[in-house]
Amino acid sequence: MDGLKIDEVAKQSGLTKRTIRYYEQIGILPSPPRSEGGFRLYSQEHVDFLKKITNAKEVLGFTLQELQEFITLSYMLELQRMDYRKVKGTSLQKEKLEKVYHTVNEQLELIEQKKKNILKLETDLVSLRDRAKEALIRFEKEET
Repeated sequence: MDGLKIDEVAKQSGLTKRTIRYYEQIGILPSPPRSEGGFRLYSQEHVDFLKKITNAKEVLGFTLQELQEFITLSYMLELQRMDYRKVKGTSLQKEKLEKVYHTVNEQLELIEQKKKNILKLETDLVSLRDRAKEALIRFEKEET
């Protein structure tokens, strides 16, 4: 059975072997098949998926729980898209498309909540910086 060993996956994905195993353990990464000797044998799809996870985690700042939710929605979306393609041109098309719409909307809501949290943090930091600057100006005036 051909496949990538965890060392190669770690190298290509930029993650540690421990992180890869942990993602598998908590259900974020689908379990790969194993060799006769019990070694995990990953595919290029696993590597690509790990890169996607890393991107979502780093760029969007997702916690593991949020990441799991986002990945679950991604799986659902892919299944719904395949279902939609199967019924294209039938009376079920609208129903399948509505499911796709709602799933994408849920993903967007996750991202929107992250953006709100980041903007609030930014606002708080700008306020703190401005108050510190005002205090420094007062100190400079008192010294002169």
